[in-house]
Amino acid sequence: MDTKLKGDIAEQAAVLHALKRGWGVLKPIGDRLPYDLVFDVSGGLVKIQVKYAWFDSPSRNYVVDNRRTKTNRRLMLREAYKQSDFDFALIYIENLDLFYVFPVDVFIEYGSEIHLVEADKRQRKPRSANYRDAWDLILQKVWQYEADMQPLDSVEEAVVSEITPFGVPTNEISIVSSTQVS
Repeated sequence: MDTKLKGDIAEQAAVLHALKRGWGVLKPIGDRLPYDLVFDVSGGLVKIQVKYAWFDSPSRNYVVDNRRTKTNRRLMLREAYKQSDFDFALIYIENLDLFYVFPVDVFIEYGSEIHLVEADKRQRKPRSANYRDAWDLILQKVWQYEADMQPLDSVEEAVVSEITPFGVPTNEISIVSSTQVS
């Protein structure tokens, strides 16, 4: 199997897993964007980068490259992803039908590769174990975004917040009522 086919298999598995959770799935046209899919989770849109992990026999780990690869007929360029490129990276291990769900900030802080350990006998869990089948992280992000976007009920709540919508710290403004203005 070539890498393009492996990527297609991983994307389709991600679509299936999302649909089983009741999420909508959007697929961008073409491959120019830094993400592969968009999940619609309760109306919140989450950009997803999908990667296929291969088994590395010497290390007995699954491995994925966490860089973006751009190719044309003569040249293959690899560059690091940026925080703004997507929200989550889904790393697929096909023979286990298993995904690792990495928030973008965690995914990009690794070097050029991420090693996923699926061996039972290990003295300590690797850091990546926290992201094994961690689909709830996507839900948490959507819920957090919804909570952050709730409208304020009153002027008092706006004053209590540390920063106004215009970026001015509240300790630098004062509220004047219409009865105080002459």
